Amino acid sequence: MKRSTVFTIAAVALLMAFVVATLLHNVKKEEPAAAPAESKGAAPAPQAPPAVAPVAALVRMHSPTLGSSEAPVTIVEFLDPACEACRAFYPVVKNVLMKNPERVRLVLRYAPFHRGADKVVALLDAARRQGKFWPALETLLATQDAWAPNHTAQVELAWKQLEKLGLDPVRLRADMESPASAQVVAQDLEDARTLNVDKTPSFFVNGRPLVTFGQEPFERLVNDALKESSRR
Repeated sequence: MKRSTVFTIAAVALLMAFVVATLLHNVKKEEPAAAPAESKGAAPAPQAPPAVAPVAALVRMHSPTLGSSEAPVTIVEFLDPACEACRAFYPVVKNVLMKNPERVRLVLRYAPFHRGADKVVALLDAARRQGKFWPALETLLATQDAWAPNHTAQVELAWKQLEKLGLDPVRLRADMESPASAQVVAQDLEDARTLNVDKTPSFFVNGRPLVTFGQEPFERLVNDALKESSRR
C-alpha cells in the first residue's frame, strides 16, 4: 500500500473518532448517580454554565492532578471512566499537556453518569490512595470495551484490567468500600451540579467553561488562557 494511502486512511480514522466523540458528548448523561428531588409545577429552564466557575467547586483536596502545581493554566475535567467521548478525547488533553510542560496542569473530577460507573470511580479512587491513579485511569480507558459493554460499567470486569498494576487487592477492596470513597464521589457529583455539568467530558480552563465541545474550541480556550497568563 502506498504511503499516501496509509496517511489518508489514518486521517479519516482520526476524524471519525472525533466526530463520534462529539456526538456522544452531546448526549445527556444516561443515568445520574443521585437523582434530584422532584418539584411541583413547571420544570425550571436549564441553566448555562457560569462565565467563571467558583474556585471552591473546581478543585478539591482529593482531586488527582497531572502537571506542575505552579502552572499558570489549570484544566479541570469532569470525567466518567465509562464514557466513550472521554476515552476518545483523552489523547487531546494529554497532547496539550505535553506541548506545554510546566505551564498547564490537569485536574480530574469524577462525574459517574453511566450505570455502574460510581463503583468504577470508587475503584479509581482506591487506586489513587496507592499512588496508581493515572496508570489505572489510562488502563481502564484503553480497555473500556471489555468492562463497560452497552454503556453499563461492571466493576468486577474493570478490576481484572488493573491486575498487572501491582495494586494491593485487599487494601484496594477496603478503600473502595470505605465511607471516605463514597464521600469523594458525592462531593464531585455535588460540585458537578453546582457547575451545571450534565455531560462528560466537561472542561473548565482557569475557571472558564468550554461551551462548544471539540478539539479546536478546547485548544483555543487553553491558548487564550496561556496568552492571558503571559501578560501578567
